Amino acid sequence: MKLFAILGALFGGLSVAAGAFGAHALRAQLDARMLEVFETGARYQMYHALALLAVAWLGTQVHTNAVHVAGWAFVAGILLFSGSLYAMAFTGVRALGAITPLGGVAFIVGWAALAWAAMKLA
Repeated sequence: MKLFAILGALFGGLSVAAGAFGAHALRAQLDARMLEVFETGARYQMYHALALLAVAWLGTQVHTNAVHVAGWAFVAGILLFSGSLYAMAFTGVRALGAITPLGGVAFIVGWAALAWAAMKLA
């Protein structure tokens, strides 16, 4: 569970940095649509960084593989969803958007697994 707490904190900090970078450095570099895409990536990264912190806590309360599934699904979702949006914003290659739904599915799996694990709470 320590690893998920560390990853949650790191992804959270990187999300803040990405948001600041987007608001200040990228505003003049990207068109409005690509800036919106970048900001969506940063926002979802933060949501799921916080979800990783929830995973770390829940993992100290219940002992089920669902906690690990949730954590790794959130990590995969951040990398695929947010990563593909960042790459699309930087490169302008809209075909990278085809990867984004895979990250969305990983997020959904993570939330479902987190719910399953939470049902094991006393």
